[in-house]
Amino acid sequence: MKVISLRLAFQTAILALVFAAPGRAEAKGPTDSSPQGLQAKLTYCKTCHGLSAEGYRGYYPMPRLAGQQPVYIENQLRAFIERRRTNPVMFNVAHVLSPEMVAALAAHLKELNPAPYGGAPKGSLALGKTIFEQGLPESNVPACSACHGPEGNGKDEIPRLAGQLFWYTEKTMTNWTKERGHGSVKDTSAIMVPTTHDLSQSQIAAVAAYVSYLK
Repeated sequence: MKVISLRLAFQTAILALVFAAPGRAEAKGPTDSSPQGLQAKLTYCKTCHGLSAEGYRGYYPMPRLAGQQPVYIENQLRAFIERRRTNPVMFNVAHVLSPEMVAALAAHLKELNPAPYGGAPKGSLALGKTIFEQGLPESNVPACSACHGPEGNGKDEIPRLAGQLFWYTEKTMTNWTKERGHGSVKDTSAIMVPTTHDLSQSQIAAVAAYVSYLK
């Protein structure tokens, strides 16, 4: 546990320095809202989230940002800043971003469309498809598509699920009430609390696998 804590602390410190540095040197280099400034921030994002923001399966699974709804990204960055989402690395990344940079990052990421990362188990895809399209009425679980759309693309504050990294979706849904669900007028994530609570671990894995293959 000590090794993991030290590794997380190191990552947090490095990212904090990386994101804060351009702001302190703004007078000598590209401004925060310039194309050069945007590209610099995107480079840092892709260090963890994949070269095309397709997500990455590392020691910690990193979510796909490519194609994500801009409103959702903006809301979640605010959630990190306001600690409605608990992630020390992302707090240090998010709190130094100007509103203009947040909007620019979200708009750029929406336009990316790499192939899904893949690699999810395929044995339960039929079950995942059923839950996604029809829900589980007997367990009071609504169809995922009712909010996220028939192709999983989301809309506005509702996130895109299509192509999302299997391991990230599985982890997030499993730990939802610990990491998420502290919604506000800006964040509708609290609606997922009963849904994740009423799904078994195997059902969560099935949904996560199914949406990971959607394009």
